[in-house]
Amino acid sequence: MTGATTRNLPLEDLHRAAGARFGAFAGWSMPLTYPAGVMAEHQHTREHVGLFDISHMKLIEVSGPDAAALLSKACPLDAAALAERQSKYTFLLNEQAGIIDDLIITRLGAQRFMVVANAGNAALDEAHLRKLATGLTCTINPLDRVFLAIQGPDAWAALARAGIETGELVFMHGFEPRKDWFMSRSGYTGEDGFEIGLPEADARKLLETLLSDDRVMWVGLAARDSLRLEAGLCLHGQDITDEINPVDAGLMWAITKDVRANGQFVGAEALRAAIEKGAAEKRVGLKPQGRQPVRAGAQLIDEAGNPAGRVTSGGFGPSVGAPVAMGYVSAPLAKAETKLFADVRGTKVPVDIHPMPFTQHRYRKG
Repeated sequence: MTGATTRNLPLEDLHRAAGARFGAFAGWSMPLTYPAGVMAEHQHTREHVGLFDISHMKLIEVSGPDAAALLSKACPLDAAALAERQSKYTFLLNEQAGIIDDLIITRLGAQRFMVVANAGNAALDEAHLRKLATGLTCTINPLDRVFLAIQGPDAWAALARAGIETGELVFMHGFEPRKDWFMSRSGYTGEDGFEIGLPEADARKLLETLLSDDRVMWVGLAARDSLRLEAGLCLHGQDITDEINPVDAGLMWAITKDVRANGQFVGAEALRAAIEKGAAEKRVGLKPQGRQPVRAGAQLIDEAGNPAGRVTSGGFGPSVGAPVAMGYVSAPLAKAETKLFADVRGTKVPVDIHPMPFTQHRYRKG
């Protein structure tokens, strides 16, 4: 998207001052890289602290007596069973069990939940929730917040220096440390880290302190993509779409057995049928041989030249020191010994099926 349809981040002036190079993503003008470059930004996040402006994503507060009922109808989730402060990775599904969006939902109180939605789907997600809320007693409130991700092994220490204690917060938990703030211990890099939604004035003040710390570096969308790919995490619109169900996507770990069997969510019958049938194709990690990255959209073929699948995400993995990718292959081929080739502009690049993640997750779980 270009021109008037492209939205700007509230903190764009800070990114321009930091020398960011911008590009369009999901209707937003986003910092892609900073002067250090994608390789340095990626490695700095793995070694110290990467600071990401993710204000293109949307925080939606759902509250009221029927808030849990709405979320359990919209998602394959037992929202009422979540403990206070507990976060859960889940999905909005359509009637065919295709993934409209993947979300993180956190319980903030008896009748209050925070939903974190992806940028390109935020308006669609909100409309979908409002439609499903018809006849229920609940409020859907999209929040106007700056949203920051602070990721990497020194993230907790940088926040402590900025006066924000994180010790009691463990992976996939969130709370409201201050008025109008939301903070969770989660992220999109495979590293320990935090996501904080807060008013713009507070964000500017916090960033001044964080950026005065040598351990903290601005990181753009390009390194965010290579970090999440190495961590084996899906990008909606590429690795998961409204035509792909959680069975094929290998994401059934996010749905409890009880919800699979008894949940009354949108797409429940289609999902149960997909479970019964088994995956037609499977999402797998792919490791191209050699140094040539294999990008999204490349077709996969078997040794005989028959169609075998497709690449949905791919690039160079700086921490791996080699190209990495993920994609879908027909279920019978989804095993380590399968020999595959990616068609890269007419060249057959040998590709091995590889377990994910490509780099070890380092979340703080206790």
